Amino acid sequence: MVNQQTIGERERDTALSAADLAALRDSLNEQRLFRREQIQQLTATAVPRAEALLDRRAASQTEVRVQLAASARMVLADVEAALERMDQGRYGSCHLCRGPIDRERLTIVPQARSCGRCQHLREAGR
Repeated sequence: MVNQQTIGERERDTALSAADLAALRDSLNEQRLFRREQIQQLTATAVPRAEALLDRRAASQTEVRVQLAASARMVLADVEAALERMDQGRYGSCHLCRGPIDRERLTIVPQARSCGRCQHLREAGR
């Protein structure tokens, strides 16, 4: 009986309702918009590299912006991949074990590709 309760609780923690999916899609779309704007701002205000080489401070600022823009592009790619998985009906499944990703994890990281267990194992293996 305890196993059945545990299984039922686990299904409630992982099953995504239509409302859950709609809220997660909204969150992903907001993130996509934010990242696109962030990338635009970071690349529009960048100091030309020739100028940056002449000024150490400008060079360090340029390097920080380049790194921030690269990070924003990576997150944007993850967000767009999550939206694509959603459109294809594959959203919420771990790409490693094929099991469901907990609703709580998706609420925190809606672009998550793997369940908490697989993510933990992957990070421990680094």
